[in-house]
Amino acid sequence: MTSTTGGGTRILGSLGAVDGKGLVRVEDRYDTDIDDLWSALTDPDRLARWYGTVEGDLRAGGEFRTYLEGPDLRGVGRVETCEPPRRLRVVTRETDESWQRSGGVPPFDQTLEATLTVDGDRTVLVIEAHGMPLDKVAAYGAGLQIHVEHLAAHVAGRGPGDDDGTRWGELVPAYQHLAAAIRSAG
Repeated sequence: MTSTTGGGTRILGSLGAVDGKGLVRVEDRYDTDIDDLWSALTDPDRLARWYGTVEGDLRAGGEFRTYLEGPDLRGVGRVETCEPPRRLRVVTRETDESWQRSGGVPPFDQTLEATLTVDGDRTVLVIEAHGMPLDKVAAYGAGLQIHVEHLAAHVAGRGPGDDDGTRWGELVPAYQHLAAAIRSAG
């Protein structure tokens, strides 16, 4: 795993590889208690304010559907582990219809695990995502960081902002730098 870049952009993530697939790890601290952050991650009404539409059974073993408006992505998933308010593990997959419409990467299973820990009056969130194609790990790193930043804005009572394109342009070069370190190490 690697997490430093030469630029001034604040990078919350690190990148790595496991069994030839990409691994993204993002960590941030939130000025809220663990129960509030857990609610922001698992309550469909709150998810809709910072992430996207999530519908279905969000308990362990349950299946759900997602829709992210900005990139027009639809996905399906299942909850593998749900240990409130500390750990959530889901497996997601973009739908065939969604990826065919976008012309992106063919669908693959991606595992996301969120771990929350108390840090005084704050909460630390670590999200690890793995399973994406290694050549796409930089894009996934930038995208996951944008989601985590939207979560921070939501918890602080602000909207997610309107210019993900600008933020994407700032983050992608830094994450590409991190991805290059993976390739040179491999």
